[in-house]
Amino acid sequence: MESSSLGVESSSSVTRQNQRRPPVAPGSNKQPGEVSGDQDETHWNTPLTPEPAGEILGQLVGAGQGALIMSSNILFQKILLMLMSLLVVAWMIFMISQNSRKFWSALNLPISLYHWNNFTVSSETKTTLSPLKSPTETELKIKRIKEKLDQLIPPRPFTHVNTTTSAAHSRVTILNPQDTYCRGDQLDILVEMRDHLGRRKEYGGDFLRARMSSPALKAGASGKVTDFNNGTYLVSFTLFWEGQVSLSLLLIHPSEGVSALWRARNQGYDRVIFKGKFVNGTSQVFTECGLTPISSAELCEYLETRDQEAFYCVRPQHMPCEALTHMTTKNREISYLTVKEKSLFNRSNVGVEMMKHLKHINVSQCYQRENIKEKCQIGMKVPVPGGYTFEGRWITTFCNQTQFNTIKIKDCLKGKLIYLLGDSTLRQWIYYLPKVVKTLKFFDLHGTGLFKKHLLLDAERHTQIQWKKHSYPFVTMQLYSVIEEGYIPREIDRIPGDKNTAISITLGQHFRLFPIDIFIRRAINVRKAIERLFLRSPATKVILKTENIREMHSNTESLGDFHGYIQYLTMKDIFKDLNVGVIDAWDMTIAYGTNNVHPPDHVIGNQINMFLNYIC
Repeated sequence: MESSSLGVESSSSVTRQNQRRPPVAPGSNKQPGEVSGDQDETHWNTPLTPEPAGEILGQLVGAGQGALIMSSNILFQKILLMLMSLLVVAWMIFMISQNSRKFWSALNLPISLYHWNNFTVSSETKTTLSPLKSPTETELKIKRIKEKLDQLIPPRPFTHVNTTTSAAHSRVTILNPQDTYCRGDQLDILVEMRDHLGRRKEYGGDFLRARMSSPALKAGASGKVTDFNNGTYLVSFTLFWEGQVSLSLLLIHPSEGVSALWRARNQGYDRVIFKGKFVNGTSQVFTECGLTPISSAELCEYLETRDQEAFYCVRPQHMPCEALTHMTTKNREISYLTVKEKSLFNRSNVGVEMMKHLKHINVSQCYQRENIKEKCQIGMKVPVPGGYTFEGRWITTFCNQTQFNTIKIKDCLKGKLIYLLGDSTLRQWIYYLPKVVKTLKFFDLHGTGLFKKHLLLDAERHTQIQWKKHSYPFVTMQLYSVIEEGYIPREIDRIPGDKNTAISITLGQHFRLFPIDIFIRRAINVRKAIERLFLRSPATKVILKTENIREMHSNTESLGDFHGYIQYLTMKDIFKDLNVGVIDAWDMTIAYGTNNVHPPDHVIGNQINMFLNYIC
């Protein structure tokens, strides 16, 4: 993917509605600045108009001609002086008359109060077209990123499945094969794609996953895939450990399937049905909600004005919009794929091995010295692959990491305020930590369900760790509270920050079901919130955890890893020049081979170990 140049923005201001306010009439009881009646309409009193300048001039010229006949030169000079003075006065009156409306407009500029909780709730009877306006800087960025992704994933229509990429007919060749390789060597493999009829492909775009492993050593690492966009690929493996190593290259989806998934994803917002629960006293009712206006009925609009994040619900009868308390979701039975396209995603066609015929390779130590690496710290660029697993432990390739045992974890967390903002893959951290650090105890905040706010405390060491879910879209059949709902940018804005404060953020899994612009906008807004945080507290540490791979055969159209991979690339691109730490959970879970949306505890433990390396 081409890199996207995203500059640092200043913080956004509150959206202002340009409403004119008339001047206060004499004798009115209203105070200056008060608005009464319908604010959508502005009533004006007709301003007093001075006598037309032409009539004044005519009268004065007539008088001057009579005076010239009857008086002396001295009187003529006085009249002429008076005439010039009146001409000046007439001109001034005329100009004031013409600019009176501008003058009153200047006096009645609206006043907007900027505050942190700038979340507007309003009701509307119908959706109206907004007046044309120039796109914001964020909208232009979204457009640029989408255009790059469209170039990365061009349309690939096909007439028959036989013309799509075939794993069985494609050719895989090890370049410069050897009987024994040395640890640290790079092993390159050339891949030539062919279709089911054996014809060579002339374009790229296939979704591939490369991995090497030694199960007996609990060792694994991802490979790097380079697409030459002509049907050939270079797959590179760095041989990180010695022993017998197995190689794998999976054709997750052919390029034709990738193109179909991309088109289908961006075609609609209606794959998920949101149901909002409204409560008024003993009465409660559920109505349909969504990320876009969902009907012509009266709607409640929940608008984050600064970041232009919106959510809508059908307004229930006899209840205010503020009565919304809970949310639940279910999947809608809808598909934007054709029957022919769906056949590409049958279980037997997803994740097909392309290197079955290749045996394992042998790797020896060869007495190579390892380079001394700098300690892991915030701001380091993470390569691909950024590490590997050995004996179940994650070992980074770009920095020198510390392995934290229980005592070291306690020392690291002492005096720390840690905020975990995101989905359930980050909630796994707050469930894992008390298993290792027994002094960390959950504090009951009287919430209910898995998606309530979680809080861990160690009062003796002054440690506080909290997890809070990201806001809409959050997809689950379980009923969850939205009373304290806040988009991640707003949550970051509420954190004062200091050298003992750390924030970890993850986005992804819940966004896969929606058009990519939703994810791009949120990621950009999170970046801007981090920039505001660094202005007031440069010492605060921020760590991004990318999303991880998940089950390979679970609802490919909506939840498949192709969508996650595009978000993974987009996230890295948006945050590439920001001074944050990155935990590459995508790379890590490929190395571990965990095709599970919720990786097992040993993977979570190594993610947390990387987090601790960044903050201590």
